[in-house]
Amino acid sequence: MRTLIKLTRAGEAFRGRLTATQTDLMCEALSTLDGWASTDGALVVQLGADREEVRRLYDRLQGDHKTPREFTLTSRELHVIHAALTAIAPMFLTSGGFSEEGFYTRTGFFRENFDAMASNIVSAVSKATAS
Repeated sequence: MRTLIKLTRAGEAFRGRLTATQTDLMCEALSTLDGWASTDGALVVQLGADREEVRRLYDRLQGDHKTPREFTLTSRELHVIHAALTAIAPMFLTSGGFSEEGFYTRTGFFRENFDAMASNIVSAVSKATAS
């Protein structure tokens, strides 16, 4: 899976082209955490956003999932996505350790895809904001 992204400044936001698989990955992280969070308060602690904001972002990322699309995302939206990508793995901890099989079965992606995408979001923002 291609996790490298390039972002450019668009005023106070960031613009970039995301593949269908990249947006699917982001949507999976958002929807999994939305579904597992017991309360809005728990979701706010995990993602810094309440259920309504998470669902709005999920809806924005949803699409035909067949072609790359341009997105303009705020720093806050990128933060919520980044938080979701990094918060999903601990949900699959068991007494025997991390359940790679459970993670893949539930999300349809490998854990390293989520980790790489989270890392690449930070890297892309860093490059876009470098002087």
